[in-house]
Amino acid sequence: MLDLRTPLTPRDAADVLQIVRDAADAVRPLEIFGQGTKRGIGHKPAAQQAVDLSGMSGVIFYEPDEIVLSARAGTPLAEIEALLAKENQELAFEPMDHGRLFGRPRGGGTIGGALAANVSGPRRIKAGAARDHVLGIQAVSGRGEAFKSGGRVVKNVTGYDLSKGLAGSWGTLAVLTDVTFKTLPRAEAVSTLAVFGLDDRAGVDVLCSAMGSTGEISGAAHLPADAARALPQFAASGTSCTLLRLEGFRPSVLYRAERVAEMIGGEGREIARLDDAVSVALWRAIRDVEPFAGRDNAVWRVSVAPASGPALVEALASKLAVRHFYDWSGGLVWIELLDPLPDAGASIVRSCVRTAGGGHATLIRALDIDANVPRFEPQPEALTALAGRLKAGFDPLNILNPGRMG
Repeated sequence: MLDLRTPLTPRDAADVLQIVRDAADAVRPLEIFGQGTKRGIGHKPAAQQAVDLSGMSGVIFYEPDEIVLSARAGTPLAEIEALLAKENQELAFEPMDHGRLFGRPRGGGTIGGALAANVSGPRRIKAGAARDHVLGIQAVSGRGEAFKSGGRVVKNVTGYDLSKGLAGSWGTLAVLTDVTFKTLPRAEAVSTLAVFGLDDRAGVDVLCSAMGSTGEISGAAHLPADAARALPQFAASGTSCTLLRLEGFRPSVLYRAERVAEMIGGEGREIARLDDAVSVALWRAIRDVEPFAGRDNAVWRVSVAPASGPALVEALASKLAVRHFYDWSGGLVWIELLDPLPDAGASIVRSCVRTAGGGHATLIRALDIDANVPRFEPQPEALTALAGRLKAGFDPLNILNPGRMG
């Protein structure tokens, strides 16, 4: 007799195909996950059986000269990043480790989960997200049909690219079994300019000015004093930090850093420069939202127009006690609510987003809240209808992560 409390653990694509076919025949909904670092995001799927893909691990091929890597969907990101580092390459979309927000050790997540959630890090402003780097996938639809899209070449322009279509679907359309990504050379040097003491509006102005310059900025964040103190690099600073990252060949990085510092250094501003390992560790912490790690407070991820971020925070702070910081040159606002609310502040947060000019608010971390609160941004009617047609095409019986996205 099937024990629904014990996850099924497929070892290869054939196992996944059989599991999904059996589930479709029995109309038995499945919860799909890898290492579970993002399992707390979204609604809990209305599933009768869990499927743990972490056993489907291993790099299938890696060709550094062709900047292409293919791996099983359950392959740990940490394993892939270590392999790429040996060849001075990287996943340029800088995938976030969501596990840090849920009290898990550093280094979690899988390559399939990165694509399923379309994750990215601070470099998104320059390099894009996972969907912009995926070349191909193999997967099993909710119909119990194996299919593939794309391939192992960087240029792939024929037909509809299902690889990108599945990005951000959170396992509700198909179960990824293999994924192929473009890799890129790792920067020889990394340098971060830190401007101290700016308020939110002045900080975001600096970020936007630098992004419009010839500095080729690859990271732009502003941390108010309370968020900055949570990072070891600024634990003793007692003030806000406005951060600009530059990457590339060392002479170019140093030259560009000098020019950007000249541009933003007016009005007697204090500017410091952090290089290489210190800079890398700093942006990893920003990527993984470590200022809000180690607590249970609700955390929101809000995408807005960069100049609208400070107005959003001001509106929120007039109604709620919050901590916050900005990434993506102000276009991404991370917000932690300091007081528990039945809806994790959803009604107030989304109202303030609309007032500030619009955007998307996703509830990333929350405990013990009403199950009916939308975790993902509610979509307009036309997009909801389109999503419904996609779901009907890929998973007509609604057996893959049913209800995960609302």
